[in-house]
Amino acid sequence: MRILFMGTPEFAVPCFDVLNSEYEIIGAFTKVDKPNMRGKKIKFTPVKEYALEHNIPVYQPNSLKTEETQNIIKELNPDLIVVVAYGKILPKEIIDMPKYGVINVHSSLLPKYRGAAPINAALIHGEKESGVTIMYIAEELDAGDMILSVSTEIKDEDNFLTLHDRLKDLGAEALLKAVKLIEKEEAPRVQQNHSEATFVKPFKKEDCKIDWNKTEREIFNFVRGMNPFPSAYTTLDDKIFKIYGVKENFKSYEEGTAGEVVDIKKGAGVIVKTGNGSVILTEVKPENKKLLSGADIINGNVLKKGDKLN
Repeated sequence: MRILFMGTPEFAVPCFDVLNSEYEIIGAFTKVDKPNMRGKKIKFTPVKEYALEHNIPVYQPNSLKTEETQNIIKELNPDLIVVVAYGKILPKEIIDMPKYGVINVHSSLLPKYRGAAPINAALIHGEKESGVTIMYIAEELDAGDMILSVSTEIKDEDNFLTLHDRLKDLGAEALLKAVKLIEKEEAPRVQQNHSEATFVKPFKKEDCKIDWNKTEREIFNFVRGMNPFPSAYTTLDDKIFKIYGVKENFKSYEEGTAGEVVDIKKGAGVIVKTGNGSVILTEVKPENKKLLSGADIINGNVLKKGDKLN
């Protein structure tokens, strides 16, 4: 089977690797390279790096809607196109090209959390499990028929990074099973219950700000769902404090208002009042400073009792 792979970030690499070990990969489509954080050196996407290491042709079109790009895919003549976190929507002209269609690896248990940030969303909303769905691509975003799904328990110790890494490996295993089913023409097509669909949009900066009026559990889930990317934050005196870790404190305080530092727990961190109780800040990065532990925050007098976080 001749497979054309489309993907961009690290999440896609295990899927790329497992397919490359068993099938003929005729090319890799990935997003255009961008400068690194300092804006000087061009950084290749993880998918491009893998493709170059394995002598797989790389294509980085600005658009999939142009006749030029669609002609490239026609000439490649794939039997199947596999999409994993590519970051571009495929037009119908491309979806209709391959003999076996186009399939996608989506990091949620569809129809929940269609869209751009399903891993973050599962944590933020306090889900007990997450997973990966392998599905056929349709014109409507993440709405295609499902082939199979795999799930994993979400634990309190999980954050975005740990869940991301678990799902990328589960996704690769599930993808290989799905492709083998397609090859044998035994792949099911299970229609999603569209009435149960939920959607996740890309995060804007304002979406990452902590609302201290929420419950301690909601804040705990929000922070870990944003850790390490795109990262939750709060402000003090117009300075940004990124919050990477909090613990539920299970204690209410009469004094103070939501967002106020109401106490200090030696060796652990400062305690901030929430809508229903309080949380301990265990990992904080003040603006233009390094990441600090809860103990560092206290020892450096970075945050003190009476400070009001907004």
